[in-house]
Amino acid sequence: MNALLAVCNLTRRFGALQAVNDLSFSVRTGELVGLIGPNGAGKSTLYNLIAGALRPSSGQILLDGRPVAGWKPYQAARAGVARTFQIPKPFRHLTVEENIALSALLHVRSIAAARAQAQPIVAEVGLSDYAKAPVGTLTVGLLKRLEVARALALRPKLVLFDEIMAGLTPTEVRSMTALVAALPARGITVLWVEHVLYAIMKTASRVMVLNRGTLIADAPPDVVAKDPAVIKAYLGEDTSFA
Repeated sequence: MNALLAVCNLTRRFGALQAVNDLSFSVRTGELVGLIGPNGAGKSTLYNLIAGALRPSSGQILLDGRPVAGWKPYQAARAGVARTFQIPKPFRHLTVEENIALSALLHVRSIAAARAQAQPIVAEVGLSDYAKAPVGTLTVGLLKRLEVARALALRPKLVLFDEIMAGLTPTEVRSMTALVAALPARGITVLWVEHVLYAIMKTASRVMVLNRGTLIADAPPDVVAKDPAVIKAYLGEDTSFA
C-alpha cells in the first residue's frame, strides 16, 4: 500500500530546544502504528506539526503525496486528519451528542443531518447512556471517549490518537482497544500515542519510539519491547533487571 503520511527530515526548534530532530518515517494507508516515548520525547510537538498547530523549522510533511507542512488546523481537518488531545477540549455547555454533531457539520449542511450522523458514533464509543448529558457532568474516562467520537465524526483518513486510554478502567481499556483495532478495516489509518503500553503493544502492527525528538526504534511491538535503546530511554542507563 502507498504511504498516506510521510514525514521527511522534519525538525522543530523552540529557541535552543530541538523538540523534533530530523525525523523521517511513513505510515501506509490502513496501518495502525503506535508512537511511544518518555515524557518530553517530542510526541505532542510531532502531532501539532502534522495537524497544523505548529509550523516546522525545516523538513516536509506529505499527505497522500501532497506537501502540507505549515497548513492550518482547519485545512488538516478538511483533508481528513483528525486528532484527540491529552486534555479533552469539548464544548462544555453542549451535550455529548451536540459535541459530536458539531464535528459532523464539517461534511453535512444541516443540524438534523449532523445529529443523525452523531447518533451511531455515540453508540459506537459507548456513550449512549450519556447522549443528552451536558459534557460538564462527564468523568475523565467518559471525556476521553467523547474525544474519540468527535474525531471519528470528522470522517478522517488519518486519526492521531493522543493518550485516549488515560482515565479508563481496565474494562473500558479493553473496549476502547477493540474499537481502535477495528478502524483500519474501515479505511481509517491510525497513529496512536499511548502510555497504557499493553493496549498499544497488543494492537499496533508496528511501534515507533521517540526520544529527545529522535526516532530510536521502528519495528513490530515484540521487537521494540526488547530493544536496549528503548529500555534505556524509558528506564535509564543504570537500570538493572537482575
